[in-house]
Amino acid sequence: MELVNLTRRTEIGANSYWLTLGGKHLILDAGMHPKREGLAATPNFSPVPEGRVDAIFITHAHQDHVGSLPVLTRREPQARVYMTEQTARIADVMLHNSVNVMTRQRQESGITEYPLFTHRGVEFCARAWHSRPVRKRFNLLGEPSTDDSEVTFEFFDAGHILGSVGILFRYRDHTVFYTGDVNFDSQTLMKGADFPREDVEVLIMETTRGDSPVPLGFSRADEEDRLARGIRRAFEDGGSVTIPVFALGKTQEVLAMLWKMRIRGLLAHVPIYIGGLSTKITEIYDALAASSIRHHPELQLLQEMAPYVLSGNEIHTAAPRKKCLFALSSGMMTEHTLSNIFCRKVLGDANQRLFFVGYSDPESPAGRIRSAPGNHPVALEEGATPIPLRCHIEEFQFSAHACRDSLKNYALHLEPDKVVLVHGDTPALNWFELELYKQLPKTEIIVPNPGQRIKLG
Repeated sequence: MELVNLTRRTEIGANSYWLTLGGKHLILDAGMHPKREGLAATPNFSPVPEGRVDAIFITHAHQDHVGSLPVLTRREPQARVYMTEQTARIADVMLHNSVNVMTRQRQESGITEYPLFTHRGVEFCARAWHSRPVRKRFNLLGEPSTDDSEVTFEFFDAGHILGSVGILFRYRDHTVFYTGDVNFDSQTLMKGADFPREDVEVLIMETTRGDSPVPLGFSRADEEDRLARGIRRAFEDGGSVTIPVFALGKTQEVLAMLWKMRIRGLLAHVPIYIGGLSTKITEIYDALAASSIRHHPELQLLQEMAPYVLSGNEIHTAAPRKKCLFALSSGMMTEHTLSNIFCRKVLGDANQRLFFVGYSDPESPAGRIRSAPGNHPVALEEGATPIPLRCHIEEFQFSAHACRDSLKNYALHLEPDKVVLVHGDTPALNWFELELYKQLPKTEIIVPNPGQRIKLG
């Protein structure tokens, strides 16, 4: 058994890992880096022998896990691609949207490598996709199998977003479990992860929140109540609320929280605005509600909440009207996105509220706003005139990633022979490495450098 980290840097970015097991070459995820451009945003697939990959596994449809899949399948057309049905439905939308974004970036920024793939390339890629359910074991041909003499895989619900899974690989007496992105705690829509609890030899584990301790006494229910109070205060003061959200996952969780507030009498019926991509993803959440592992399977978000859809053209003329709520992507307020454009009319207005409900990269526009002192001018894009920060800002914790103690306790419960730490910034990786080293003295703790070949057994 061997593993190679195919990311280009030690950070959260274009996640992808090459696992060799039983003589088979497996690729775990194929992400796109949110802050890089061109081929530099893709994983470094060059260590993998071209044309030799047997199977590709996608844990979920966030861009940092699926965004480079058409690039990889173009290189490895013989490889089958496995994911859940939910992930396949969402990935199709996300990848076609990526083509549109890259085409626009080529026109506006002159990035000649873009688009890295076309709409036809996404369609070609999708021919290799094979959906498989959770809690059933399959061989690399996608056939049901419990034969330990061949490499098999089994999906386990990860509780992160719709369709997200961890993956257990078996071969003879070897077992490797890759968490992907995981949340052990229930969210408003998504139920917590249901992962294997024993017989894991090698654990490949995400570390996203390793540098973020949970505040003492924190509970999601209390945080939802705090958000409801913040929204009511904003409306009582005659303002509006803008919430930068990721189109996939966070938009649907926010809509579900607003629905709960309504039925509990904490929030009146107010106009809610979302973007076009968020609407497409929410349609999938609604269509697959009855067949998903989630809370409130009866809830149809678009029908119940009836949000208005702001298009890319309308966002330039839209204004933060009183007693309205704008849940707009992207969550990090990346340049040219709806939240970035809309917030130019929000930042300098003391009557407006800007609520952050998830992670923001410190270098992103959202990160710069969150770290800026009051009235300090903030530029939302390169070369733009900075805007004085006068709006009221609040931060809430609704992470879709497991807290660090939950992840640590999972590793302690398994007591694997090896733990491989991935998907984290250096401080997060360092925290997990030290904690697990102290508490699992018989376990080898590995932090693989980019491109480094690691012997697993």
